[in-house]
Amino acid sequence: MRNNHLTLIIILLLTLITFITFWQVQNNDFVDFDDDVYITQNSHVQDGLTLKSIIWAFTSKHAGNWHPLTWLSHMLDWELYGSNPKGHHLNNLLFHIINTLLLFLVFKQLTGAIWRSCFVAALFALHPLHVESVAWVAERKDVLSTFFGLLTIWAYIRYVERQRLNRYLLTLVFFAMGLMSKPMVMTLPCILLLLDYWPLRRFQSRKSDHENENKTKDSINPCFRKFPPLNLILEKIPLFFFSMASSISTLVAAQHEGAIKSLEMFPLKTRLANAIVSYAGYVAKMVWPQNLAVFYPYPGNMLSMWHVAAAGLILLSVSLIIFWVRDRYPYLIVGWLWYLVTLLPVIGLLQVGLQAMADRYTYIPFIGLFIIIAWGIPNFVSEWSHRKIFLTTSVFSLLLAYMICSWLQVRVWRNTITLFEHALQVTSNNYVIHYNMGVVLERQSKLKEALAHYYETVRIKPDFEQAHYNIGIALAQQGKLKEAIDHYSKALRINPDYMEAHNNLGVALAKRGMLKKAVFHFSEAIRIKNDYIEARYNLANALREKGKIDKTISEYYKMLRTQP
Repeated sequence: MRNNHLTLIIILLLTLITFITFWQVQNNDFVDFDDDVYITQNSHVQDGLTLKSIIWAFTSKHAGNWHPLTWLSHMLDWELYGSNPKGHHLNNLLFHIINTLLLFLVFKQLTGAIWRSCFVAALFALHPLHVESVAWVAERKDVLSTFFGLLTIWAYIRYVERQRLNRYLLTLVFFAMGLMSKPMVMTLPCILLLLDYWPLRRFQSRKSDHENENKTKDSINPCFRKFPPLNLILEKIPLFFFSMASSISTLVAAQHEGAIKSLEMFPLKTRLANAIVSYAGYVAKMVWPQNLAVFYPYPGNMLSMWHVAAAGLILLSVSLIIFWVRDRYPYLIVGWLWYLVTLLPVIGLLQVGLQAMADRYTYIPFIGLFIIIAWGIPNFVSEWSHRKIFLTTSVFSLLLAYMICSWLQVRVWRNTITLFEHALQVTSNNYVIHYNMGVVLERQSKLKEALAHYYETVRIKPDFEQAHYNIGIALAQQGKLKEAIDHYSKALRINPDYMEAHNNLGVALAKRGMLKKAVFHFSEAIRIKNDYIEARYNLANALREKGKIDKTISEYYKMLRTQP
């Protein structure tokens, strides 16, 4: 009874501190960085939960992902709140709070260690790197997939306690729902194997394991049956099958959207170097969460060999030490492998997108590091005379510091401008954010400020054709046609099949009286896309200006035939 009361008090406290830390998220806007793709400019989501939109959710490869439950959750939000971002944000926060409580209850059930489980959950709830998953509406897939992932672990614990088919099927159902929210949870079968090792102790154990478990008193049931590792792997074959199916569907969706980058753009050597540095970098940001940004530019050849070597040496040393003491401290290898394995799908060996790393990718992997902290520090100071005072003071100070940092980080996500300005302050050579800032400012008719960001974009990345194209548009709006023509031409030298650049270059040339060149570029735009109505209309007008009435009439007829 006493434990039940303590559990209830902890649940209330975790809910309260998480809500206090994130409550201001309800005042944040949508941001023009994926929120438009997922919600504000997505007609399928804005149609709400109709039969047509539900079918689209299960068949779409939109945004380079197959995650139908995420789409359905956004559709439901739009049904409830429309274009008001408050409700969308509060639902993200609600899932984060539920995930925090589930994490606490799952580890309490796994280990029986109430306060250590509470500490893991509190770190998860308050860590500043988790702000991105909560404050970014488009990252609903993070909090939703983690929700189903934790339910999968809970169902698996029940199955281990009493091995019945219905409990195993419930585990499969929750896992499938997690995969249909975000494929990030595809490594969950491996995590269940780690939990089999500790704290479930389903592997064949040495005597030293039992002695250590009895000493630390963090196992809930010493009567669990032992199984050879092969049997435990075979037990999870259906889960691995689901993971494989999800991986294939994700790859197909990403390739369809062009999200998977080629080895020419990101060579394997560069990917390996970035992966090693990122593994170490995430740990560093876990300990000292500073300079957090919505987008971290890919370093490419800027990574020095000593930087990669140092990160690799640290990772290897930690891994060897943890492996050496695995029998005495099994939670160390479980926590470390949890971190390494769950981060593997997004570490960049298969590069999706342009980012080097992302705060949102730590939402699940950091749980492994939190396990190491929550179980390791008490064991490390177990012989200290003032152990309780030290632990209480340290835990309170750390959680308070994380609360303050997260509260400040939520403010960064207030709107698109504050988000991008902060990213530019804490990163360098961030051409992606410069470009997107230019787009936002151009929409606000702030052409001078937009051009400054576009110019910075092409300074950092001269072969960014979209930036040259946007510079051309902004200059044309200012009447600077000669400079606009120069940048349209640069865009076309980078990408000769850039049909919009052909069309706009034709418009600029026509305005300067260069009708022959204008006709050529309008024709090229139509060659690339035969039903490009705007280009065909401009071509007809240019031909009329040249006095070629027959060809003009022919183009007008073609335009009418291509219109829906």
